[in-house]
Amino acid sequence: MNLGIDLLPPQCDVLVVGAGPAGSAAAITLARAGVDVVLVDHHAFPREKVCGDGLIPDAHRALHRLGVLDEVMAQAQPVTHASLVASRGGRVDLPGTLAVLPRRELDDIVCRAAVRAGARMHAPVRFVAPLEAQGVVVGARLTHGEATREIRCRWLLLASGAVPQALIAAGMARRQSPSGVALRGYLKNESMQGRIDKLEVVWHRAVAPGYGWIFPCRDGVFNIGVGVFDGRDTNLRTLFDAFTRAYPNARDLVDGGRWIGPLKGAPLRTSLEGARFSRPGLLVTGEAAGSTYAFTGEGIGKAMETAMLAAEAVLAGRGHDEASVRAGYEARLAALKPRFALYERANGINRHPWLTDLVIWRGRRSPRVLRRMSGVLDETSNPGQLLSAKGFYRLFTE
Repeated sequence: MNLGIDLLPPQCDVLVVGAGPAGSAAAITLARAGVDVVLVDHHAFPREKVCGDGLIPDAHRALHRLGVLDEVMAQAQPVTHASLVASRGGRVDLPGTLAVLPRRELDDIVCRAAVRAGARMHAPVRFVAPLEAQGVVVGARLTHGEATREIRCRWLLLASGAVPQALIAAGMARRQSPSGVALRGYLKNESMQGRIDKLEVVWHRAVAPGYGWIFPCRDGVFNIGVGVFDGRDTNLRTLFDAFTRAYPNARDLVDGGRWIGPLKGAPLRTSLEGARFSRPGLLVTGEAAGSTYAFTGEGIGKAMETAMLAAEAVLAGRGHDEASVRAGYEARLAALKPRFALYERANGINRHPWLTDLVIWRGRRSPRVLRRMSGVLDETSNPGQLLSAKGFYRLFTE
């Protein structure tokens, strides 16, 4: 863990750039299959990562597959419901398998699991550029301070997150700008522990076309933030201040709380858009590939899922040419694309808060609608159908 750049080996089977949930998930999957994996990250671990920190059912499933769910839940704050709050104050509580764990802790757990599986983790190390031979990526140039090293590999997996520099350096960025942006901070307010015990997601006219959230961590600490997908030039601090004025729980949390560190922002890459997924010798995965959902901004589970798909494609392609690996991976992502498109359509709710008022109003009155809303959380219902003609009809007839 955190081996120096001077200890970097000259070659490996797979080099994974980025040791967040995606990169570490790929490293675990590959290393357990006997693949020689080197995992590098720009930061030494543990390190802070801007995120809402919420773990919804798809993240639980991915963590279970990786064999680290019990370790995560031993440190996380378990949560039984997500509370969706409309602009006019209506609210509906959706049951689910949920938890909150700051990314500093989550990412460290998953990265350590990769090391236990046999991956070698080197950090802090920065990816500079791929090494190429006859149009095929065969390694990478890495730096730290004044030191520069080259490492050869059969496959380079780029799991570098939403910041585009690595994508640009590798020639994989179709779009440099993010799909959205978010701002969050941590507050300690023990008096609010009994009052805020759910994942609260808030749509309010004051923060349109964005949304706000409050997620309870352990020991009276709360993750509070705002996100926006449309209007990326929006001043996030202004949006955050509007949220804490307009939503009573946010206002009371801030008024009686103590900040733990500054507010921090981060870009989001969504909808499996904005990057090429592969080129000879290289696969892009996780949020670098746009694995975050539009509408909700949830991305931890899908980052790990896409990374495991990349690792599985590499494993399935052993003994075959690299084109079959790329084709297998792109086919796996193509199978996910329709669901991401549904979340993109559902993002209309962020633009029009009155839609949230309508959906939540019906959810409070119709058990069937409530079950459909719960299904969105568990990925058994399609969120985009809420905005279809058929979806509106069912809202008023179920």
